[in-house]
Amino acid sequence: MFDDTSRKTLVTVRGLKMYFPIRTGLLRRHTGDVKAVDDVSFDIYEGETLGLVGESGCGKSTCGRVVLRLYDPTEGTISIDGTDISTQGQGALRKMRPVMQMVFQDPQASLNPRMTVADIIGEPLVEHTKLKKAERLDRIYDLMDAVGLNRDFANRYPHEFSGGQRQRIGIARALALNPKFIVCDEPIAALDVSIQAQVVNLLEELQEEFGLTYLFISHDLSMVRHIADRVAVMYLGKIVELAPRDGLYTAPLHPYTEALLSAVPEPDPVAHDTANRTILQGDVPSPANPPKGCNFCTRCPRVMDICHHEDPAFREVQPGRFVACHLHNS
Repeated sequence: MFDDTSRKTLVTVRGLKMYFPIRTGLLRRHTGDVKAVDDVSFDIYEGETLGLVGESGCGKSTCGRVVLRLYDPTEGTISIDGTDISTQGQGALRKMRPVMQMVFQDPQASLNPRMTVADIIGEPLVEHTKLKKAERLDRIYDLMDAVGLNRDFANRYPHEFSGGQRQRIGIARALALNPKFIVCDEPIAALDVSIQAQVVNLLEELQEEFGLTYLFISHDLSMVRHIADRVAVMYLGKIVELAPRDGLYTAPLHPYTEALLSAVPEPDPVAHDTANRTILQGDVPSPANPPKGCNFCTRCPRVMDICHHEDPAFREVQPGRFVACHLHNS
């Protein structure tokens, strides 16, 4: 298990907000905002994997993209390896790109169909290094070896590969510049179940070999339990709980985390039939019009009067365990 006391903080996020403006009418007036990420704060330690989980539409992927400044944040600060990147221009960000990379969800959509595998993996090397052609080719072959791709396939095109192989190409491209921090945005969601474990195992092996730090975004709770050291649970743009993996899975503190974990399929038929599941009522509110008070108050099975009026603070209630819930504010 990862020990956060002996490692330094690589990524620091404080008060991060990402609002997308809603424009209506003939004059396209700004009439509201979609609060995709709403006041999120967390740290990621060097060498660890922080899992970010939550149901579809909760803002996980947007959060990952804002952390890498693929979107400009509405508010808040992002610091990576001691450098504040939240307000940097594109020129300064370009110099930071070798440190921080991303593995995208859909390997089909994130690879240029007109480029060969060698060109795709080598593109970051062309943009950010001064390697000669022979040195670049050696580096491309080394990266293909690292992710388990046959060197003979270097001149093939993405459509000639399976989904799992395409994701390996995307991982090799992300590794090309020796990054410290990689955001994995649901890297296994578009893959067959039989391939998912191979890709996750590859990510773990690469982390050990190159000392990588991951933000692993997923809605697959069982896979996050396998790979993550700590887990952050997101609901409607906010992190509602952040805790070490084992503590969160065995004794969740937030009612939403309890409901989320109770929805994980149980492979044992007897246990499946006798499982005590928390069935949430109603639908997730719109991020354009979140409820007053706690975002979860409209669906929470343990809701109190204060929940409808006051947004609970996200605070540390046990060593290393953070939660935003009035049940733990006394």
